[in-house]
Amino acid sequence: QVQLVESGGGLVQAGGSLRLSCAASGRTFSSYRMGWFRQAPGKEREFVASLTSSGSTNYADSVKGRFTISGDNAKNTVFLQMNRLKPEDTGVFYCAARPQGAVRYAYWGQGTQVTVSS
Repeated sequence: QVQLVESGGGLVQAGGSLRLSCAASGRTFSSYRMGWFRQAPGKEREFVASLTSSGSTNYADSVKGRFTISGDNAKNTVFLQMNRLKPEDTGVFYCAARPQGAVRYAYWGQGTQVTVSS
């Protein structure tokens, strides 16, 4: 079992930055693929970024060059640095963990709200 707690959301003006954190407990997240997802009002939840245990990253096209996912194994925490934020980035951001060999993310945090004003 893995428990995930996100933090760092808030209200920011377009062009600004936020850094989200996801603290994992229960098992070390270094054995999981960690991901960030977001859900805008009235829309489906969508993939934002992922980080494998070997350090490989993947990003949605809409955030490439603006967002950076990283992890701190010692603190069991994964981060999402978001720069040059746009109003369309507004939504609830979720952290998720996918066990090795699994095809789906099995563990989810409660989400943190990010609002970008124009």
